[in-house]
Amino acid sequence: MTKLTPHFTLEEFTRSDYAAAHGIDNSLPPNYLETLQSTAHLAERIRTALSTISGKDVPILISSGWRCPALDMALRGRSKTGDHAKAMAFDFTAPAFGTPYQIAKALVPTIGALGIGQLIYERPVAGREWVHVSIRSPDKIMNKVITITPEGPELGIQASGS
Repeated sequence: MTKLTPHFTLEEFTRSDYAAAHGIDNSLPPNYLETLQSTAHLAERIRTALSTISGKDVPILISSGWRCPALDMALRGRSKTGDHAKAMAFDFTAPAFGTPYQIAKALVPTIGALGIGQLIYERPVAGREWVHVSIRSPDKIMNKVITITPEGPELGIQASGS
């Protein structure tokens, strides 16, 4: 295991069940290591913030971190490279804190202090949800804090059915 920070490893940020099932090599090129370390440090700051808010240790479970271009294309279905393929983003849950909606709502007031460039509460299909964060700020400020639903993006963190 290659430690990026006290609580996060390179393997956590490059693991992909989809890549493994489809024979995609999702190894991190060496020129992205420094950027991924910055992203992992953001994960540490978020973990600390959620633990402080809740008054207990809150592990973060990374579901998607680094995505090689082939994996990013397979998952996103378009050629525009996202922040995952730049080692600048990760998707996560933190069940010890609460739901992804609760996590996203708790993080909104702290985005500046934590260095979150973009915060997205994603619930693209019924029954699946997670939090996406990036160290890169979006080109349009209105996309800094959004919710992704089956109907498309919404400004701010929106509860289901709002």
